[in-house]
This record gives sequence, structure tokens and C-alpha cells, in this order.
Amino acid sequence: MPVSVPLRALSVLVGLPVLLFALITWQVLADGPLVGVDERLSGALVHPDRFSELLSDLGNVQVAVPVLVVALAYVAWHGRATGVDLWWLPPLAGALAMVLVPALVAPLKEWTDRPGTPAVPPATGYYPSGHTATAVVAYGTAALLLLGRLRSPAVRRALVVLCAVLVLGTSYGLVRRGYHWPLDVVASWCLGVVLLTGVRLVDRRTPPGRTPRGVSRSTRRSSSGTPSSSNGPS
Repeated sequence: MPVSVPLRALSVLVGLPVLLFALITWQVLADGPLVGVDERLSGALVHPDRFSELLSDLGNVQVAVPVLVVALAYVAWHGRATGVDLWWLPPLAGALAMVLVPALVAPLKEWTDRPGTPAVPPATGYYPSGHTATAVVAYGTAALLLLGRLRSPAVRRALVVLCAVLVLGTSYGLVRRGYHWPLDVVASWCLGVVLLTGVRLVDRRTPPGRTPRGVSRSTRRSSSGTPSSSNGPS
């Protein structure tokens, strides 16, 4: 029973975003009814200004990837310092997820060949949003891997809120500025959730650090009042 529940949760986490992504992609390729709704929604939301431009920049590789690199470096250091046997595995999974973003997004842009909004110069290749996918995976991976290594509940909550603000801020800026249609952004959320699920799965399967000699694991947990680093967020 303990195994079946996580497996069911995993299938939902992966299955629903994949189905939604497939639906959106089909609508974009077929110029279906969702595309009409998407275009009307974009027309109501687009209002290019400096603030939306700055928000969209949060999805730039030059901004998001350094944040991820710092988080991965800390996770690697923490794992090695606490004696985790496979300390390099979660950072590797996070780096691989980031590498997969352009590897997945670039072919999809070429395949769908979707034109941009009226707010940008005439061009194609806007679906899905690479900036959104970059933000979701970079900030999301950093938050996921750091959560299990932070003891303070308040800090953990603040980290989750910060990650959500960065991702939603990027998404809003891209749509508000007119760089992307709303469906471009939603599709990249779906891709990001699938990649983040893989990172989370690897992190949870990584063995915890070794307990110092003479100190039992139960004693260490009771003295700290917090779960081990392999546990998920509270």
C-alpha cells in the first residue's frame, strides 16, 4: 500500500499535464476553437509596458539558470557534507531537466510553427514558450531540491511562495507584453510539471545521509524536530 499511493500520485502528476499539453498542441496545429479563445484572451490582456518587459526577463536563461546553478551547487555540497552516498544524483537530475528544456521546446516550435501576437514583429515558432519553460524548471527545481534540506517551516513556505511568484510573474509578463499567447505559456507549464516530477522522483529515491557514529537516526530526528533530508515538504 505505501508504494501504490505514490505511484498513483505520480501518474496523476505526469498524466494530466501530458494530456493537457497534447490537447493544446492539437488545437494549435488544427487552429481549433481553443485558439480563437486564446487570441481573444490575449487581445484583452496585452498592454506592453516596462513592467511587463521586466517580468518577462525573469525567464531569460541569463537570469534563471544562474539561480538554478547556485541551488544545485548548494545541494551537491550539502549532500556530500552529510554523507549522502549518491549526493551527485539530485543535482544531476536538476541539470538534466534544464538541458531538456531547449531539447524539447526547439523541435516543438519548429513543428507547430505558430505565429506570434500582433504585439511582436511577424514571425513563427512561438509555441510553446521557452521563457516560461525555463522559469518553471529553473526556479521549480531549485525550490524542490532545497525544500528537503531546509529545517525552518517558515523558510520553506517562503521558498515556495518565491518560486510561485517568479514563475507566475514571468508568465504574466510574457502574456502582458505580447511576447506569447496564453496557451503558449500554459503548454510550457505542462512540460515543466513533467520535468519537475522527474526531478522530485530522483530526489526522493536518493538515500539519506549517514547518521554520525553513536547517534541513532531516531535521536537525531527528535533532537532537531525536523524530518530527514530525504523527506518531502511538510
